[in-house]
Amino acid sequence: MKFELYQIDAFTDKTFSGNPACIVPLNEWLPDEILLEITRENAVAETAFFIDKGDKIHLRWFTPETEMDLCGHATLATAHCLKTILNYPKDTIVFETRSGELTVIAKGDSYVMNFPSRMPIPSELPENIKQSLNILPTEILKSRDYVLVYDSEEQIKNIKIDRAKFDEINLDPGGVIVTAKGNTSDFVSRFFTPQASILEDPVTGSAHCSLIPFWASRLEKNELIAEQVSKRTGKLECQDKGDRVLISGKAKTYSAGHFWID
Repeated sequence: MKFELYQIDAFTDKTFSGNPACIVPLNEWLPDEILLEITRENAVAETAFFIDKGDKIHLRWFTPETEMDLCGHATLATAHCLKTILNYPKDTIVFETRSGELTVIAKGDSYVMNFPSRMPIPSELPENIKQSLNILPTEILKSRDYVLVYDSEEQIKNIKIDRAKFDEINLDPGGVIVTAKGNTSDFVSRFFTPQASILEDPVTGSAHCSLIPFWASRLEKNELIAEQVSKRTGKLECQDKGDRVLISGKAKTYSAGHFWID
């Protein structure tokens, strides 16, 4: 069987930055183990598989280890693939996902994603995570992911993870966000996933489901500019809408091709 495969860098307008995702259109669902095998072969943080149902797009996201409940950068990449490569006729794309219906609106070369809000609440930090960090946070919160708040952007950039300790905890499907006020943006962040083949995710849209309501409340503003300060970096335009958040970004196609399965 022959399948199409696209690799797209999300939350950037430049190749070799942002977060790479692989996109695979399907006519019908393959067994989950095959979807996982494809994702492992692609060797990126997330592969998105979708089936065009006409009025809606059925979308699923996989890491090399598991199916995810929500993924921002692969959703943005899928919207970019649909609009710029596959000639999808509508500017409003409705995705049917494990997190309910997600709407993405294409506006020029940007994509506005409407995602659920996940305000984090105060929490305790597991000892394994605490021991894995070279710099300890000033605040600890949690929603799906742990949200660790720091005093400065410089601290975020200088955080190092002791992977042996970090991998002792299983947060499936969540991870650990570290965040602080930004120097030239409203806030910055990084995202780490224990027991994952890729420890640090370059740009994590789903993490901003918690970061946006937190920083909107903390900074008393509903429109924010965010930067994920990984090595690849990424820019996100954010809006707090109460029980929803809007996350906007650009994307760049890296490659297009095919693969075969016996």
